[in-house]
This record gives sequence, structure tokens and C-alpha cells, in this order.
Amino acid sequence: MDMTVVSHGNILPPLTDILPDPRTLMGPGPSNVHPRVLGAMAQPTVGHLDPTFQQLMEEIKQGLRYAFQTKNALTFPVSAPGSAGMEMCFANLMEAGDKVIVARNGVFGARMLENVTRFGGIPVDISFGWGTAIDPNRIEQALKDHPDAKILAFVHAETSTGVLSDAESLCALAQAHDCLTIVDAVTSLGGVPVKVDDWGIDAVYSGSQKCLSCPPGLSPVSFSDRAIARLRARTTPVPSWFLDLTLVMDYWDGAGGRTYHHTAPVNAMYALYESLLLLQAEGLERAWTRHRVQHENLVAGLEELGLSLPVDPAVRLPQLNLVTIPDGKDDGAVRAALLSEYGLEIGAGLGTFAGKAWRIGLMGHTARPENVAICLKALSYALSR
Repeated sequence: MDMTVVSHGNILPPLTDILPDPRTLMGPGPSNVHPRVLGAMAQPTVGHLDPTFQQLMEEIKQGLRYAFQTKNALTFPVSAPGSAGMEMCFANLMEAGDKVIVARNGVFGARMLENVTRFGGIPVDISFGWGTAIDPNRIEQALKDHPDAKILAFVHAETSTGVLSDAESLCALAQAHDCLTIVDAVTSLGGVPVKVDDWGIDAVYSGSQKCLSCPPGLSPVSFSDRAIARLRARTTPVPSWFLDLTLVMDYWDGAGGRTYHHTAPVNAMYALYESLLLLQAEGLERAWTRHRVQHENLVAGLEELGLSLPVDPAVRLPQLNLVTIPDGKDDGAVRAALLSEYGLEIGAGLGTFAGKAWRIGLMGHTARPENVAICLKALSYALSR
């Protein structure tokens, strides 16, 4: 047997030689992770069916029910980022040939539309201008025009533009027309009110890396009884094995004994649990207030620097701020200066805002006065250059 080892260059350098200096993450995500959450990740790994881990799974579900403000039994973290949570919702709740109304006002609404198409649905694309909120009146008309629509899908907090839409009104319209809702709460959960039960949301997904102050890699989801009934009434198999709720439920349902489905990322679950502990200790309303106050402080400082925000104040998302790039300033050069001189990361604009705006995040552990001060000082320096 040939035991020759093929060389692919030098031995890998130590990780410490590759890691940058600490960053202040004020882009569209991930946000800075709380030190307690980082410490939780370093705890010893156990098996994904270990009794102690099964107890942790139950506690995580309770913590997520608090974050989502729901009593939904089927509330848990998908072992993958928010995009997988999105695909889980579409893969399970729609079948080929179903008509789905998608309210699209940015990049992530467009991804919802792509999911409908890829899973064989009939999309009804209701588009809105970038930087504007979803208009409930237009959605109501779309529901009237398409009485056979099965689902209304929309982004609560559009990360590409920093716009917050009225999820409560949109869900009420969907219910009045016997339509399920799929809601993207990736950037909203933990930063602004998300009230799954009060608003009647049927399927909602989020991400661990935004306002929950947790590393990327998990997607909290929650499904209503109406959504589960739709799932059980399917006439065709769910087109994704990994995201099939009928299989995943047997792993996350502790009442009847868990059935192995996949190897959960145990240490990432430790981190999520610690982040939910922190959220509970702070209190949801205080967390929402903290994000709003730091947003107001940031906006006041930006305006003192002569910078403007193109989104209407009435629909601005506190934790993601779209800032117009001044004439004559180079987008890439300013962001590079922030990173090299201050270790500060902010985001570039997307779509129609590419090269025209920055996206400044204030999410989770990042939403603190000292970070607002760093950001304003760094921007003042970079712009003056």
C-alpha cells in the first residue's frame, strides 16, 4: 500500500498568527459577542443525546419562547444560520403550485422570492422602493386580487436598508384572508418588539449573530399550530431531508423521547443558552429601549458630522442604520481607514445603495455608548482625511 503523503506547502501557521486585533463590529452582522457567551462556548463538549444536553435543549426552547413572545411548542434553533431557517419555513409550509405573496423591499425579501421559485411555488412579487417600508394597503389589495394565495412572506427588519415594517398589521391582513405568514426576524429579534402570539405570526425565523449577541451559526424558529396543521396536511414530501420538520420535531420534542436526526452543534447551543440568559436578565423591554437609545445617540452624532440618513425616521430600524456617503468620499477608502486605524467594521451598501450608503449596526452587545463614541470618532477621522 502506498503510504506517501502529498505535501500542499508549508505546515499551517498557528491561529494566533492569523487572527486580527479585536474588532468593533458595527456592520450588518455579526455583532460583538458578549464575553460570557464566548466563555460558554469553551465548556466541555458532550454528546448530542446526552441527558444533560437534552435538558439544555428544553431550556433553550423556553428561552426562545420568551425572546419570540410565544407559547408555540415548536420553537427551537435550527443547526444552521438564518438562511436555513428561511428555507425551513418555505420547504415545509408550501408545496409546488402554491401561490405565495412576497412583499419585497430589499435583498432579503428577494431571497424569499427565490425560495418560492426554487420550491416550485407561484410567486406574487409585490415590490417596494429600497429604503421604504412595506405598505399594508398594497398587501391588502394583493390578498384581494389573489384569494387563492396560501402564504404571505415578508421581512420584518430589512437588513439591506435599515427599514422596519409593520408586522402586526401585515399579519392581521393575512389572517383576515386565511393566509399563513412567514416572517423574517433575523435582525429584529431582541432589538425591537417581535410578538409572535399577539401578532399571529405563523412561521418566523431569526439568526443568532445579530441582537442575541451570539456567534453566527444558529437560526431560532417558531411555528404556530396553524403552520403545523398545514405541514401535516401536505400531499407531497418536504423537499429537503435536513430541514424536514416532521423529522426535526422528533429530535427537539422531549415529550416522547428524542429520535436521532443530526449531530447538533453542542458548544454553539451552550452559547445560545448563555445569550438567552443575558436577554432574560436584562429584560426584553429594556433591551428594546437600549437599542433605541443608542440609535438616537448615533443619529445625533452623525448629524453633527454633517451626515444624513435616507430612511424616514418613522420606519428606521434602530439596530441597522443606513447612512448616505457624502459627495466626494470614497466608500471603500473610508471603510478601510476605519478598519485599519480603529479596528471598526461598518457595512457597505447593497443593491441601489451600493457605493452610496454605509450600514452601521448597533446590535446586541454592540449597542453600547462606548461603541457609538468609537464609531463617531473614527468616522470623523476618516472623513477628515
